[in-house]
Amino acid sequence: MNRLLIFSLALIAPVTINASLLEKAVNKEPAPQNTKQNWKLVWADEFDNDGLPDTARWNYDTRGNDYGWGNNEKQWYTVAKHENSRIENGVLLITARKEKTGNKEYSSARLTTKNKGDWKYGKFEVRAKLPTGKGTWPAIWMLPTDSKYGGWPKCGEIDIMEHVGFNPDTVFSTVHTGRFNHMIGTQVGKKTGLPTATTDFHVYTTEWEENEIRSYVDGKHYFTFKNNGEGLEAWPFDQPFHLILNLAVGGGLGGQKGIDNSLFPHRFEVDYVRVYQK
Repeated sequence: MNRLLIFSLALIAPVTINASLLEKAVNKEPAPQNTKQNWKLVWADEFDNDGLPDTARWNYDTRGNDYGWGNNEKQWYTVAKHENSRIENGVLLITARKEKTGNKEYSSARLTTKNKGDWKYGKFEVRAKLPTGKGTWPAIWMLPTDSKYGGWPKCGEIDIMEHVGFNPDTVFSTVHTGRFNHMIGTQVGKKTGLPTATTDFHVYTTEWEENEIRSYVDGKHYFTFKNNGEGLEAWPFDQPFHLILNLAVGGGLGGQKGIDNSLFPHRFEVDYVRVYQK
């Protein structure tokens, strides 16, 4: 997702998961996955405990509420509000509601692992079911934690999965850099058909290595972005990034066909988040 400038903060080491969590992650039945490479699980949230998200792993991000996150988004992201973000029956529910909150007409949630889970390279895997209805814009994506190359888009952005409600049968993966971004019409990404994106859970995966980023749905590869040797303007992906899960309403992409208010509330359901490294 195309987002506001990123503020520089001191990098904090990622959270280390314990043996019991590793066992749960391994034993939980996943959708089919690419297993050709030797990835080792280093971080996970299986959302096994009902209640609010685990604050040892997740932050609530609200910094851009007042100005629509640079995308003319219509939601107000809340903090620790059960109606917008909670774990129920082993699933994280991020819920967008039609209710006046702050200076917006909708409420929702945006969760990040910043300074609680930050990685340079890895395999990032999220099993999720997406909302449907015009105006929804769920995303699984990544931004740099320290932004050592400056603000967006020079700092880089990796979109593992985005979806818009007016096009429910399609998901897409994109990267943004100083050289490749929508501001100058050079953005790089690819979409893939997924007719059951809003009715079934699917596994969305991005593998990020030193000179290549690859995206998959249910283990099926559909997008690759390679380091073309043009320098940091084209490839700022040599620094730690963190994960973001959010459900936006409206905005420059999600709101292109308007917002259908008759279908609220909307739920972005996440079964697990797993991070692997070599």
